[in-house]
Amino acid sequence: MKKAAGRALAGTGRVIGRGLLLVIVCFVSLQLWFAARIALMAVVDPASTSVQRSEAWRLLWRDGRIVWSQQWRDYDRIAPTLKRAVIASEDAGFREHSGIEWDAIERAWERNQRAEAVAQRQAQRQARAALRADLAPPPVKVVGGSTITQQLAKNLLLSGERHLLRKAQEAVLTVWLEAFLGKRRILELYLNHVEWGEGVFGAQAAARHYFRVDADRLGPSEAARLSVMLPAPKRFEKRPQSAYLAGRSATIAARMGAVTPP
Repeated sequence: MKKAAGRALAGTGRVIGRGLLLVIVCFVSLQLWFAARIALMAVVDPASTSVQRSEAWRLLWRDGRIVWSQQWRDYDRIAPTLKRAVIASEDAGFREHSGIEWDAIERAWERNQRAEAVAQRQAQRQARAALRADLAPPPVKVVGGSTITQQLAKNLLLSGERHLLRKAQEAVLTVWLEAFLGKRRILELYLNHVEWGEGVFGAQAAARHYFRVDADRLGPSEAARLSVMLPAPKRFEKRPQSAYLAGRSATIAARMGAVTPP
């Protein structure tokens, strides 16, 4: 009996071991596949990104047609004003960091924790005042700590979901991007694929959509305005006269002179 139990236990251990080995092999193979794709991007311009394809499917299901506006522009054909504005607005340390700014992530996490605590206290006060059990808490503003490289990693190959596994994969892709591509190429890919409105992707499409000019003709105020839209382009597209958009654009325009693009 003991021998049979021992053999059964050993057999179970072998099955578990083989399962773990298979998981490790699959994980390593996936990372090598991602690395190969990113290395190829050093010389090949990607036609689309994971986020763009997801958005195209969403619009197709909603409207019955694919709404897509994008036209590739080489780095030198994108206005320096836009490069400076995007760096000033999205990632001031872009030229210096290695892809991930851990201090920024920690600060963002702390701000989100404080915002959530404030929202919960507000919801409790509203519930006591209104005596309504079904009162929903106010929305919590989630503050990100992602660099331009991290945003590019997510846009290129991942989904827009927020969970620990996706963030871990994003960190790995960020390392690959910084290892295989220079800052200039990373910024070029980012500016050509980032979303700037519903079905509007890249600097050229955004410049034509909002200002009726090409991406190399954007002035400082126009570039600053586009850069401020990036965290929520669809919202600002519907509210072009937003006071926040105007005020923040003026702030970014004032900072642009201190930024040197790669």
